[in-house]
Amino acid sequence: MRIITGKYKGRHFDIPRTFKARPTTDFAKENIFNVLNAYVDYDDTRALDLFAGTGSISLELLSRGCEHVVSVELDRDHAAFISQCIGKIGAENHTLIRADVLRFIKSHMQPFDLIFADPPYQLPELHTLPDRIINSGLLSPHGLLVFEHGAKDSFTDHPCFLEHRAYGSVNFSLFRQPDETATND
Repeated sequence: MRIITGKYKGRHFDIPRTFKARPTTDFAKENIFNVLNAYVDYDDTRALDLFAGTGSISLELLSRGCEHVVSVELDRDHAAFISQCIGKIGAENHTLIRADVLRFIKSHMQPFDLIFADPPYQLPELHTLPDRIINSGLLSPHGLLVFEHGAKDSFTDHPCFLEHRAYGSVNFSLFRQPDETATND
């Protein structure tokens, strides 16, 4: 696993072979971050990485200069690996929370400007996650949700859907938090 760009560009981390998590491929990660560049000013962004897995997305967000990144990962070994990687780059603007993501969504109240969610594709609640995240208050006004999912899943009918991108077998749906102050004329 490597960091694509930013202040930690080129740093490599060897993922233990025993890991169940699959990191987002470098190809898909590079391309989705190229898309995000049009939406996100990383310097002023508080980011949340749900189902952090190997921490690949969290590391990329930190490297690109996010103000603060929170990673949520339930698996003890994965959380330890993320912590080790963060320690190696010396980032102090990171918080690791070892928790069940579905419980975290219900209980956490602080809003984030950018949320990246990469749930297991076979998660029974997968199709409800965009609504759960958007309706929870986790996404700030004008916030952006990047949701990684399998090719068979489609979210184009969701009222907050913004766009879909596919890179090989990796699919991303982007959602924008609606502006509650907008008026319908």
